Amino acid sequence: MKRKTQPPKLDVVYENNDYIVVNKLAGLISEKSPFEDDSVEDQVFQHILKNKQKPYVGVIHRLDRVTSGVLLFAKKKSILVAFNTLFSSRKVQKTYLAIVKNKPAKTKANLVNFLIKNNLEKRSEVVQTKSKDSLESTLSYTVIGQNNFGYLLEIKPKTGRFHQIRVQLAHLGLPIVGDKKYGSEEEYLPLAICLHAWKLSYQDSAMKEFKTFEAPPPKNDFWTFH
Repeated sequence: MKRKTQPPKLDVVYENNDYIVVNKLAGLISEKSPFEDDSVEDQVFQHILKNKQKPYVGVIHRLDRVTSGVLLFAKKKSILVAFNTLFSSRKVQKTYLAIVKNKPAKTKANLVNFLIKNNLEKRSEVVQTKSKDSLESTLSYTVIGQNNFGYLLEIKPKTGRFHQIRVQLAHLGLPIVGDKKYGSEEEYLPLAICLHAWKLSYQDSAMKEFKTFEAPPPKNDFWTFH
């Protein structure tokens, strides 16, 4: 049975003939599924369909349902291939924002952990030593704000593991607000946690310079920082 959702309006950050960048709402899945009424991919298809009879939508990367933020889709097969190469060679830098209730011990830190994916429970777990089943996961964070709900972290993952940011912060005693799967006791919005994909940067091969796309965080009190 499909999960019924109210289709929200697609928030387009940037669009050209090759690709489209959107600001994904938390609660939606990135890729279309037979078990869902709606997805960001479905919305992008309908958006392109307004001006093109047979749209091509290539899913370049994904965000968890509970995560909001910048998401990129190719409008041509060749562009999908090109971006897949950039992502696999780690030439794309993602920057996230997260709100944690507890005060981090350090205002800046690099985290390195070994993660194992628990497919049964659909979560990742930190293990103490490297093994054939574990993957090294690295990220850096900086505390950049504080409000009544917690501390705002700017996060730059250097690897792209399943639930990496969520589990690495939780392992440090800093579960993301609303992320009950990883130990948060704070309430947030339904099907959402305080994790936002803020920026995505990559090097434009033609111009030899970095392009950056930025998706503003959700407009609610949690994300209001001074």
